[in-house]
Formats: sequence, structure tokens, C-alpha cells
Amino acid sequence: MPGTLNGKVALVTGGASGIGRATALTFAREGAKLILADMNEDGGQQTVHMITENGGEATFVQVDVTSASAVEALISKTVETYGRLDCAHNNAGIASGVPALTADYPEERWHQVIAVNLTGVWLCMKYAIVQMLHQGGGAIVNTASIAGLVGGAGGAAYTASKHGVIGLTKTAALEYATQGIRVNCVCPGYIQTPMTARGLSDPERQAQIVARHPVGRMGRPEEIAEAVVWLCSDAASFVTGHTMTVDGGYVAQ
Repeated sequence: MPGTLNGKVALVTGGASGIGRATALTFAREGAKLILADMNEDGGQQTVHMITENGGEATFVQVDVTSASAVEALISKTVETYGRLDCAHNNAGIASGVPALTADYPEERWHQVIAVNLTGVWLCMKYAIVQMLHQGGGAIVNTASIAGLVGGAGGAAYTASKHGVIGLTKTAALEYATQGIRVNCVCPGYIQTPMTARGLSDPERQAQIVARHPVGRMGRPEEIAEAVVWLCSDAASFVTGHTMTVDGGYVAQ
């Protein structure tokens, strides 16, 4: 039975691990051809192998999403390889680093987080939208966070960047709604990924985080992937400008 995205072309940034890898595998399961972008070439190639060994099609491109020329080249490579771009999951991101109060937050780290998490998403949207306008439409899903919906003490840059992603999503959705381009975002809660694992090595800290989720556990990357792929499918054809929270009830409290 054909998948919901059979014959479509999907781009996933941050596809070397975590949510990006899970989303790429889910796109492939649903019949899409994949372009995977990440700074981590080894992880990206591993994701490609996971797709191709199951009969899917995927290509890895090493990309720094903070570079406009690199992102423009990424979109060109996508079209050169597969002829079009139907779905874009702008997922690449980094964590805040060591927690610090706003007045003490390191300026260098602020610029790094904003560059990847916010400017990088904007650049990927910018060049994906140009291609989607040219071909007559497409679907974009950005990875925001519950940190884009609530404050987060000690994480000024990350919280600001994710609030910004939600604002970008809503703005672009309004701008291109009549031109066949849908733009949505997902707001994951704490998900079991390599990035979150680095900040939750302390069992007591992890227990505190789990306790904040009414369902009593952290999420799995595959649970975010299913939301992303649904938002890119025709089943979500009337959904745009939406902030989909996938957080085990975290922000409902």
C-alpha cells in the first residue's frame, strides 16, 4: 500500500540523530525521497544507510544552516537531485549550554544559539519558500519547543529562539496561505535524544523533568516525527499557522 507521501521529496535538517533522524525514517516509511542535512556527516550517513537498507532513497548534505550561501546550495542540491521540494522539516538546533541567568548569560553563546535555532530556521524557510513558490506549493514544519510557549529560567537564548520560531511560522503561514504553501511548527516536550541526554545525566535531574510531564515519562523522537509527517501530508491540507504541542501534557498544567 502506498504511503501518505509517496513520490514526494522531503528535506530534514538536523537529520543525523534524535528527532531529525526519526522524522527522516518516518518520511521514508511514507514513501518520500529524502535530503538529510546536518553538520555531523557520520550521523547523517548513518541515517541515509538506515533508509536505503529498507529500500528508501536518501542523500546526505553537510550543511551549516547559519550560512545563507550554504542553505541556498542545499535547496539547489535538493532540486538537482530529486527535481523538487515538497516538504521541509527545519529541525537543526542546539541547546542553551550551561544554565545562566539573563544578566549573566554569555554573549558568545547567545549569538550561537540564536544563529542556529532562529536565523538557521529563517534561512531554510527563505530558500525553501522560493522553490515552493516556483513549483506551486509545499509544506514546511519548523521545530520549536515547549520553551517557545513558556519561560525557561537559565535558558534565555534557547527560550527566545524558540519563541521566535513560532512567530516566524505564523507570519510565513499568513504570507503564503493563498500560494499553496502551508507552514506549521511542532513544540516537543522533553524528548529522549542525544542532546537532552547531555543535560540530564544526573538521575535526580532526570526524575524532576519526568515529573513535569503528566503522562509520567519523557517523549520519544518517533512521537514527534509522526506529528511532523502528518503536518506535511494531505491529511493536514487545511492546517497552517498551527503550533502543535507534543509534550505529554507539559504546558497544559
